[in-house]
Amino acid sequence: MLAKLMSLLLLGIVRMLTGAQARWYGCPPKAEQRIYFANHQSHADLVMIWAALPEELRSITRPIAAKDYWTKTPFKQWITTAVFNAVYVERERKGDEDPLQPLVDALEAGDSLIIFPEGTRGHAEEPQPFKAGLYNLAQRFPQVVLVPAWIDNIQRVMPKGEVVPVPILCSVTFGSPIRLEAEEERRAFLDRARQAVIALREV
Repeated sequence: MLAKLMSLLLLGIVRMLTGAQARWYGCPPKAEQRIYFANHQSHADLVMIWAALPEELRSITRPIAAKDYWTKTPFKQWITTAVFNAVYVERERKGDEDPLQPLVDALEAGDSLIIFPEGTRGHAEEPQPFKAGLYNLAQRFPQVVLVPAWIDNIQRVMPKGEVVPVPILCSVTFGSPIRLEAEEERRAFLDRARQAVIALREV
């Protein structure tokens, strides 16, 4: 009950600060298993996409969250688990652990995911080169629909180092799904996926 109330409160706050406009340019919102992959410029990115999704998709879609950041305090950990139902990932590989295993487990359970293939936040106008995770997941789960997304202006709402958000109109544009083609090499696929995200900036 508390998590539901917090969810409604957060939705209200995010929409008041950003508008959280969802623009379904290349595909409709649909309750099918998807991986939404987007540019990454702020810790608020996962909140922005979560808030932009309609309720029926929020309930089946889990954002990934950097474990070292989102478990720093009991409140952050509670909100990412109880409200966002996030999948924690390690930003630094530890021993022989597969950093993708939590995402694999979620996809095997039938969940949709929100991921940021850059791996870390960028500060340039265009995303950094995508890391291999999206390719590996596309290989392992060919039935999951891959949907690019462009998050606009969120870095201005919560600039790095700031703790007080600034009201700025933001949007999330969802593009046409892509797929890993037969025999397509990793870097070619990742570059194509990155360009699919960048192209949405001008839509």
